[in-house]
Amino acid sequence: MKIKEGFVLRQVASRWVVLPVGAASVNFNGMVTLNDAGVLLWRTLEKGAEREALADALLAEYDVTREQALSDVDEFIKSLDKVNCIEE
Repeated sequence: MKIKEGFVLRQVASRWVVLPVGAASVNFNGMVTLNDAGVLLWRTLEKGAEREALADALLAEYDVTREQALSDVDEFIKSLDKVNCIEE
């Protein structure tokens, strides 16, 4: 899966946000705020990654269990899917 075209990650002051650009802004009014773990997962998804690779990225950066990493990935994917930011 990967990030759909038309969504960009930007740092605004001290916050990281995802904003729609171009045609994506017609269907999505607003922004998504990400924490550091979310930024890591977003950047991994920009390159294209599956669930396990996303969990591996979290495990490499944070002191969490694989079970927690997978749970966090599932929650992150669900939130991005809800706003239609990702594609298979």
